[in-house]
Amino acid sequence: MPYTHGTQEWEEAYTAVTKKRMDSEKKPYIYFMPEWVGAWEEFLKADPVYKSVALPDWKGAVVLHVLKNADYGVEQDIYVYLDLLANQVRSIRIVPSDYGKSGAFVITGTIERWMAVGKKELDVVKGMMQGKLKLKGNLPAIVRAIKPAVRLVDAAAEVGGLMPDAWTPEIIESIKETIKNMAAEFNIN
Repeated sequence: MPYTHGTQEWEEAYTAVTKKRMDSEKKPYIYFMPEWVGAWEEFLKADPVYKSVALPDWKGAVVLHVLKNADYGVEQDIYVYLDLLANQVRSIRIVPSDYGKSGAFVITGTIERWMAVGKKELDVVKGMMQGKLKLKGNLPAIVRAIKPAVRLVDAAAEVGGLMPDAWTPEIIESIKETIKNMAAEFNIN
């Protein structure tokens, strides 16, 4: 029976699984898998640059919505929820879709678009303005937060990871299995 999101039990189990995967998976971690999300969270929590550029009055979650793409082993959408408050990164989690959709700002893109963002071939704000990434939320608020938004993306690139264009058939099978297990254990659908 899956854990119920929003409970202490869910949070503790998710944290334990992420830590175990961070300890057992080899680097570079695969983008958008729990261990990569955990490494990004650790990096940002300790990042003085993010703390210096974050808006002191910022409230609200930013959600990266990765559209499913079976060619890459991603057989369901992934919602990466960044719980941000002022200059703090409180947590980054892969969350159930209903919770992910509820974020104040939800930025949706294909795996290819997120890969372009991660490689700095596509600026996240320009991508939203050009319609290459879809934003649910207040675009002027995101534009006002351009420096922290850019830092979040830059930090993801600094954490590094195995980009989708480098995923082998074995990695794709591993991704399918990870997503299936996360969906079953954490009700991430």
